[in-house]
Amino acid sequence: MVEGKTLYARLGGYDSIAAVADDLLLRLRGDAQLGRFWANRGEDGIRREKQLLIDYLCANAGGPLYYTGRDMALSHKGMGISESDWQAFLRHLNATLNHFAVPSQERGEVLAFVDSTKADIVEK
Repeated sequence: MVEGKTLYARLGGYDSIAAVADDLLLRLRGDAQLGRFWANRGEDGIRREKQLLIDYLCANAGGPLYYTGRDMALSHKGMGISESDWQAFLRHLNATLNHFAVPSQERGEVLAFVDSTKADIVEK
């Protein structure tokens, strides 16, 4: 880590993280396998979900935001997210990180953080 700089700062702060979330959600919603998770959601609900995602990512990257949403286990309970869904998600996440040319150190930290959430999201 660059001394004194949070991952939040090294990723470019709020606007950069919000742009990544926008790109990633567009990819996920358009995916033939994963799109089902948003198929019957209204646009207002999707906007709220996107804002919660941004807040969650910013807060967990050391930013000044406070995440007020539910924890990952409760948020994803009963959705039937499989290992195959997780792998599809990771493909889109990597494509988004490539699109924004996220440097390797920060990419590794992002992927390690995302991996730490897997047990709460993927149903066995």
